[in-house]
Amino acid sequence: MSELPRNLYSAAETRALDRIAIDRFGIPGYTLMTRAGVEVFAACRAGWPDAKRLAVVCGLGNNAGDGYVVARLAHEAGLNVAVYVIGDPAKLTGDASQAANDMKNAGVQPVKSLSEALASADLVVDAIFGTGLDRDVSGEWFQAIEGINRSQIPVVAVDIPSGLHADTGVVLGIAVRAQLTVSFIGLKRGMVTGAAREYCGVIRFSDLDVPSTVYQQRSPSARMLVLNDFSDRLAPRARASHKGHHGHVLVVGGDYGMVGAVRMAAEAAARVGAGLVSVATRRDHAAVVAAARPELMCHRVEHEDDLDRLMRRAKVVAVGPGLGCSSWGRAMFASIFASDLPLVVDADALNILASATPHDRGNWVITPHPAEAGRLLGLDVGEVETDRFAAVRMLQVRFKGVAVLKGSGTLVCPNQSDPIEVCVAGNPGMASGGMGDVLTGVIAGLIAQGLALHDAARLGVCVHSEAADMAARDGERGTLATDLLAPLRRLVNP
Repeated sequence: MSELPRNLYSAAETRALDRIAIDRFGIPGYTLMTRAGVEVFAACRAGWPDAKRLAVVCGLGNNAGDGYVVARLAHEAGLNVAVYVIGDPAKLTGDASQAANDMKNAGVQPVKSLSEALASADLVVDAIFGTGLDRDVSGEWFQAIEGINRSQIPVVAVDIPSGLHADTGVVLGIAVRAQLTVSFIGLKRGMVTGAAREYCGVIRFSDLDVPSTVYQQRSPSARMLVLNDFSDRLAPRARASHKGHHGHVLVVGGDYGMVGAVRMAAEAAARVGAGLVSVATRRDHAAVVAAARPELMCHRVEHEDDLDRLMRRAKVVAVGPGLGCSSWGRAMFASIFASDLPLVVDADALNILASATPHDRGNWVITPHPAEAGRLLGLDVGEVETDRFAAVRMLQVRFKGVAVLKGSGTLVCPNQSDPIEVCVAGNPGMASGGMGDVLTGVIAGLIAQGLALHDAARLGVCVHSEAADMAARDGERGTLATDLLAPLRRLVNP
C-alpha cells in the first residue's frame, strides 16, 4: 500500500494498464486479483482490528472476484464471514469464477439474503460494481446498496464505491457510502472531485506490485495537485528586493452593496506577496476600503478613462469581485477586456462574459463555480456537475487561457494537451461568501510576482484550499473567507 499517486486515470485507462500488466509483462490476472484481495483484507484489519464478523457483498464481475479473495482470507484468519452474491452466480466467468471456487473450497458458502449477511456484522466489504458501471443502478442492486447504507455498518469499498461513475464521480442513482476505499493499479479520477468525495471516505492505493514501466505505456488524463510540488515557485526573496520587484495588481469591482468582495480580493493579493495592490471601485467605496486596509491604494473610478490610467501602472488585473452587472460594471469589463494585460476573471465579470458575444483570450484565468460555468457554456448546473472534467475542458476550448472550475475537488485545465489537474485539499467550511473573491486575489497576486498563468492558477488553488483547511482546524462550520488571510501568508513563506 502506498501514498496516493499524482496520476489519475479514467476507467478505460485503468483497464488498459491492467491489460498491459497481463499481456506484456506476463502477470496473470488471477495473481492481480489475489493481490487486490490481500490489500483490501490488510486494510480491513488495520482500520478495524477488533472486527470479528465480516460481510462481503459481491456482484458478478472482477470486482466481485476481489471480494471473494477477501472472504477466503478472512475465513482463513479465523473471522466469521458471510458472503452475499447479487445476481446469478452461474454468470461468473474467468478469474472471478476461480476466486469464487477457491473461496468455497476453503469452506465459505454464500448466504441467501443480504439481511443474513449483515446480521451482527462489524464491517462490510463492498465488491458489487467495479469501474465499468455507466448506467443508473436499479432493481436488486439498488436495494442491496440501499440496505448497506441503511445498516450504518462501516464499509470498505473495493477499488471504488459501488454506484459511482469512475470517470466523473457522479452518483448513478445510488452509491455505497464507504469509510475507506482501496483503489488499485490506477487511481480513478472521478473519486477525487464532485459528489464522489462524499462517498469514498479515506482513499488508499496499491499498484499491486505492477512494474513502473507499465505506467510509461499510458498517459493519465488527470493529475492531482499537491502544494509541496510548488516549493520552487516560492523561493526566498533577494535581500535587496523592493515592492517594485513583486508586481502591481489592479482589482476592479465593488459596485454598490458589494464593497467587501473587492476588499477581500485585494487583501488576498497583498497577503500572497504582490508588491503593490490598487483597487478601482465606486466613488463612495474607495475611502471605506482604504480605512479598512490602508496598505491598499484605493481609487474612485466612475468612467473608463479613469480605469485606463490605472491599468497603465498594473501588471495584472483581477476583475469581477462585487463588480455587478450594471452599466458601470459592464463598462469596466469592456475597458479591461480591450487591454492586453493578463486577467483573472471571476464572479460578475463571468456573468457579463456569459451574456456577451463569445470571447476568447490567451492571457487570462477564468474561475467559475458550477453555476457560472453553466451560464458560460449554456448548460444547467446539473449538467456541469454530471461531468466536471468535460465541463472544464469545454470552458478552456471556448474561452482559451486557463480554466478553473471551482467546487469540491477544484479542477484546473491549462490547455487541451496536458492532463486536467485536481486539488483535493479544502473542506465544506469553504461554502461561505467571499471564498471565490479571495481565490481571485490569490491568483492575481501570484501572477504579479512573475508566475506563468498556469502555475499561478495551480498554486493559487492549492494555497487557497490549504489555507481553508488551516482555518477550519477549530471547526468547519462558521469559517469566513477572511479567516484564510493569515494562513495564506504562512503558506507562501515556506
